[in-house]
Amino acid sequence: MFYSMEPAVLTGRIFGLDAQLLFDLGIQAIAVFILFFAVGYILINPVRKALEARQEKVKSDLANAAKDREDAAKTKAEYDEKLARVDEEAKEILSEARRKAVKNEADIVAEAKEEAGRIISNAGREAELEKAKVKDEVRLEIINVATLVAGKFVEEEMDSAKQEQLLKETLEEIGEDTWQN
Repeated sequence: MFYSMEPAVLTGRIFGLDAQLLFDLGIQAIAVFILFFAVGYILINPVRKALEARQEKVKSDLANAAKDREDAAKTKAEYDEKLARVDEEAKEILSEARRKAVKNEADIVAEAKEEAGRIISNAGREAELEKAKVKDEVRLEIINVATLVAGKFVEEEMDSAKQEQLLKETLEEIGEDTWQN
């Protein structure tokens, strides 16, 4: 197609439009429309689907993040509760240990008092045994003195003045300390 450079006024056309140009413009418009439709169908729909998928992934990631944050808050609360319980248990254990220590102290003091009582009681028994032993020794000594006196009485038959004198002498020999205990 050859367009002439003639002015449009001479030919009677506005802007130099003829039927062939309008037909070519119509075909090109249809081709551009088909091209846009094809590009839209081939490229835009997959891009749109990819964007929607990306949008859904972002939403699910946000939901998962919110859920994870909530789970973390729950876990922290449980941890804090366990720490509080551990503190309470530690206080309870210390309190129980103190009670046991006081009880053990009381038991030890009671045992010590009981042992002291046994020692005092044993000492008293030993003192009583010692007294009995001394009494037995004194009795034996008296028996020996009486035997000596009797022997001396038998050797000599004496009158009562002589007997008194012998008794005094015997007592002096034994000593007065023996009779006072």
